[in-house]
Amino acid sequence: MEAPTPGLLDYAAGGSALVLLFVAYVIYPNTILQYGVWLAIFAIWMAWFVYYGTKWMYGVDGDPS
Repeated sequence: MEAPTPGLLDYAAGGSALVLLFVAYVIYPNTILQYGVWLAIFAIWMAWFVYYGTKWMYGVDGDPS
């Protein structure tokens, strides 16, 4: 079974994590905000992991791209 090609939602998950890190470490570096951002990134990663795993294992492609 071959891995599916990344789609719009895959790039959106990575981009949103990068934007959150930029805000927490460059724009407003605050320890509490950074902790919250890492929790949000973990939630984004877990959602992406389930989405991509489902797409890969079952051939489900609900990507709008």
